[in-house]
Amino acid sequence: MPPSAASPSTPSRIVRSPAATPGCQVTARLIPSCGAWWGIAPEISADRGPRAALARAERRMQRRADIVHLYHHGPELFPTAEEIALARDPVRPRLLFVNWKPSLRHTWADIAAGAIDRRIDRLAAHLRRTFPERFFLTIHHEPESDVAARPGSGKTAEDYAAMYRHVVMRLRQAGVKSAVTVMTYMGTPTWAAKPWFERLYPGDDVVDWVAIDPYVDKRVRDFDGLINRKHTNLPNWPGFYRWMQWRFPGKPIMIAEWGVFERHGSPALKERFYSSVRAQIRHYPQLKALIYFDSRRAPRGDTRFDTTRRGGRAFSDLARDPYFALTSLPSPTPSPTRRLS
Repeated sequence: MPPSAASPSTPSRIVRSPAATPGCQVTARLIPSCGAWWGIAPEISADRGPRAALARAERRMQRRADIVHLYHHGPELFPTAEEIALARDPVRPRLLFVNWKPSLRHTWADIAAGAIDRRIDRLAAHLRRTFPERFFLTIHHEPESDVAARPGSGKTAEDYAAMYRHVVMRLRQAGVKSAVTVMTYMGTPTWAAKPWFERLYPGDDVVDWVAIDPYVDKRVRDFDGLINRKHTNLPNWPGFYRWMQWRFPGKPIMIAEWGVFERHGSPALKERFYSSVRAQIRHYPQLKALIYFDSRRAPRGDTRFDTTRRGGRAFSDLARDPYFALTSLPSPTPSPTRRLS
């Protein structure tokens, strides 16, 4: 059994983060000028809502998160009152990263043609009324596995790009200026070989950040192997981080989800891997946010970071590394006369 939140390896005390470095600032697109943001997608369940789930994750990793990753779909309005409270915490505010699938019933082509415009407008009104702060927004993340390349399917790569553009432009036209948009790829190199892969991208004018969701499997040994994963059938593929540097030289890169699966017979895996992240993270200056997916029920296994004592300790050391505290978070309640730099 993994240690509990009150066990010696995961004390409930949250250690104060190091002070931010003078001169380090955050831009209007939420880019920290120094270091990177530290975030988590806590395991939310029927009996543990966002506030309780995040509090438990923060106790276990001994650090408050900069970013909390939240998931919504269909007609749900976001952020909820509970999520807004997390963003406006007077002791430690967080940036919200909302992952939204606009519809589970309509095709991408339907959405691009206006099928859910009333839903988008309703969301826009909610955002204008309740949450003027800047937040991250990704729209139908990891689209690669949902592509149906046949013409007329409504789910081609071109349909995805058109859907993404339509949603962003509709929100902006309705007065939403606070959403910092993120294009989130799966981060699996086999998809990069698809002839339609490049056509997924909606365009620089509607995308502020680019992101990947890579996970550690048997082929990954360290952090570089995670974000620059190779494939034997793709000898010329440079890896996602290098590809993004070339393809999007002016955009910040985010790891919107990442996790280390349990591997039977290798109990030291998580400890070694988290240590490699800490040793290598400074080699990737375009990477500006790192968000861990913490769940015992992830699609391919258990990604909880503290299933072993040493793994939990290594993860806490990584989370509290000064590199993730160089830039202060922006104020959660900016006045009308104050703008982010």
